[in-house]
Amino acid sequence: MSKFDYSNLDGRLLQLLVAVVETGSVTGAALQLGVTQSAVSHLLDKLRAITGDPLFVKSGRGIVATARAEALAVQAREMLSTMQRFASSGPFDPARWQTTFTVAANDFQRDVLLPPLMARLRVQAPGVALRVIPSDIPSLEMLRHAHCQLVISPRPPDGADILQKRLFEDEYRVFFDPAQRKAPTSRAQYLAAQHVTVVYEPRRALDLDQWLAARGVQRNFAVMVPGFAGLPSFIQGSQLLATAPGLLHAQLLRGLGSARVPVACPKMPMYMIWHMRHQHDPAHRWLRAELEAVVGPAVQS
Repeated sequence: MSKFDYSNLDGRLLQLLVAVVETGSVTGAALQLGVTQSAVSHLLDKLRAITGDPLFVKSGRGIVATARAEALAVQAREMLSTMQRFASSGPFDPARWQTTFTVAANDFQRDVLLPPLMARLRVQAPGVALRVIPSDIPSLEMLRHAHCQLVISPRPPDGADILQKRLFEDEYRVFFDPAQRKAPTSRAQYLAAQHVTVVYEPRRALDLDQWLAARGVQRNFAVMVPGFAGLPSFIQGSQLLATAPGLLHAQLLRGLGSARVPVACPKMPMYMIWHMRHQHDPAHRWLRAELEAVVGPAVQS
């Protein structure tokens, strides 16, 4: 392996390496960087000559990074972050920030946290627009491919380049229509009822449902909906029960009856999740702090 010629390295080559590693293809890297595939191929050849490593090898119809490329990509991200901080001029001023910040969140965390966050942004950073997309079950690709800058979810994806911080913890409650039935007060009543639950992906139950099933609690699901917003219309006017985060009583499930779940339940954690490329970015750090600031009032209301 040849030694690095550091004089031939620049930010473009570092960005290229990271882009190809993260997308797993020349085409994906070209789209992410806004250049042609031939430009990516040319720069890859230059990078191979510098490092003395093939960097990417064929695997089926695609390519995979070599162990050397994976290791270099970690260093490249750190170097790019350092270069970004080097180029930053002066302290960050949220009042001058002009951007569209994309947050991935499902209906529960969206309705609880993002309206109060937007209220703070209107005052302190009026040039920031929030774009909210569904997180479903978050994937590494959402953050690695910059589909969003932040994810709010109880399910952080597992990746060495993904960072997370717990925002709060909620307790599950059983929701019902008080005009149609009373709350179940025993395990037997709870299991005898029909239930409505949330399924974000086919054959992928909520963590709660998996937890209960693993402990022998088998509920009878009459309805499965793609998000918590779908629960009220099925509960109202029916005997159905829904076991959902308690904080929903002030938002999506307002007006329904709720009670303690008569079987043991885990608590529901909530995290904010981001890619390490944003760890030291002053704008991103500021927005993360603003999100943390709204958590207390939002979950206590």
